Amino acid sequence: MSNRAKYDVLVIGAGPAGCSAAASAASKGVKVALLEQEEAVALHVRTSGVTWKSDADALGIPKELYHPIHSFKFFSPNGYSEVDCSREAACVLDVRGLYRFLAERAADEGTEIFLNHRASKAIIDSQREKVSGLLASGRSGKTIELNSELIIDASGFHSFLQKEIGGVNAWTRFGVGAEYEAYIDNVDENSWMLMVGSNFSPAGYAWVFPLGRKRARIGVGIGRPNSEVNPADWLDELIAKRPGPLARLGRITPTEFHFGMVPNQGLRDTFVGKGYAMVGDSAGQVNPLVLEGIRFAIRYGRLCGESAAEQLAYGYNALLTKYEAVVKNEMKRRVDTALRVQSRWLNLDDEGWDKEIEMINQFSCEEFLTFIKADFSPAAIIKLSAKHPSLAARELFSLVRSSLGF
Repeated sequence: MSNRAKYDVLVIGAGPAGCSAAASAASKGVKVALLEQEEAVALHVRTSGVTWKSDADALGIPKELYHPIHSFKFFSPNGYSEVDCSREAACVLDVRGLYRFLAERAADEGTEIFLNHRASKAIIDSQREKVSGLLASGRSGKTIELNSELIIDASGFHSFLQKEIGGVNAWTRFGVGAEYEAYIDNVDENSWMLMVGSNFSPAGYAWVFPLGRKRARIGVGIGRPNSEVNPADWLDELIAKRPGPLARLGRITPTEFHFGMVPNQGLRDTFVGKGYAMVGDSAGQVNPLVLEGIRFAIRYGRLCGESAAEQLAYGYNALLTKYEAVVKNEMKRRVDTALRVQSRWLNLDDEGWDKEIEMINQFSCEEFLTFIKADFSPAAIIKLSAKHPSLAARELFSLVRSSLGF
């Protein structure tokens, strides 16, 4: 290929946000290039792939790309709770399969995909004071120049543009996680397992997420800067010592290792600038309660790509007035509230976790899903507060109400 090319939109990162943005923009007739630094889409998995059944269906994720979950089991040092929805309420995604499905959709819409190309430097148009392209290095070390009207940064936690332009800061609060995809003799294939307290994580939680056919993802997440413990080491120790419910899992045979980081400090103040937009983890579009964001990456990736196409077609700043405005309206207040809840959780001792887990037993399926998805609204929280007057619930809901401003 030539050492130089011109596109309307450049998208960095072929994860769910990048593939969705590329497909959406290309479907509007925009000339799109999608850069992926690895040799294959989803070559390395960096997420546990948890999302919600209603979102999976609404986003058009094929049923063969997820394993449904009916119930949620929680364990603390001396406590246990279960929420049984008696229906498919959540799901664990085939992450590699989903990302490649989304990449194929982008390609089908006309996106040109560059594998094994790492964005190395932003090109700044000093006269227009905007980002106008980038340099990318390929497998052979050859550098190509890609010019564009707009760049969409979907490069994830480390964010290409964060390192290239001023005013976009690196994340200082984030989760770091390690997990094995494994064969597990006695895994409950219908239930999540989340484990909290000092036996399971120094600042976070451990999990077992089933995939079907006795396969599951078993892992641990640790919050930075609350703890500097290496989650991979902690995970190996958990599997060796088998505290609490892990003792009942029988043989655990790892088949693949995953490691990743996710931002945990809310939305960026702005994720749109002159010549660029950020989406997904790059923009902080994550639910802090369980650090899941694939549903946001796909939904807002599509919105970002659509807004980029409109901006190019009609000349108004659709990325700011449509994309960023919608995301902030839908997410900001809820994410900020969830961050306060999470801050409380990170400061709980084992006794505090026992009380918190006991409170979960009181929730119906719908109440639990409203809370854990951070779908906070004044009406929902008033209803929950009135129905669950226990001490732990009062403290928690009081925190949420104050954050929501009522």
